[in-house]
Amino acid sequence: MSRFARSAIVALATLPLALALAPAARAETPGPDWLTPAQVTQALKGAGYSEITKLEADDGHWDGEGLKDGRRMKFDADPKTGAILGEVPIE
Repeated sequence: MSRFARSAIVALATLPLALALAPAARAETPGPDWLTPAQVTQALKGAGYSEITKLEADDGHWDGEGLKDGRRMKFDADPKTGAILGEVPIE
């Protein structure tokens, strides 16, 4: 088998893996019915966050980091209400 043929087979064999991983490499776009980042920040401040340091769309919700009661926290927020779905301290 020629070197070119082997290269082509390897490329074709790895293509499904590359395609499966491609969506994970790009950021998600908020849906048209999602709250804006400013609206989510306002909801989070109402839930006790004094500062939001990171906020991005991820896997169907807002994912972020901020300060709550003087502690750095990671959180997930509902995309349509801004309600906290889960939060954990950053260690």
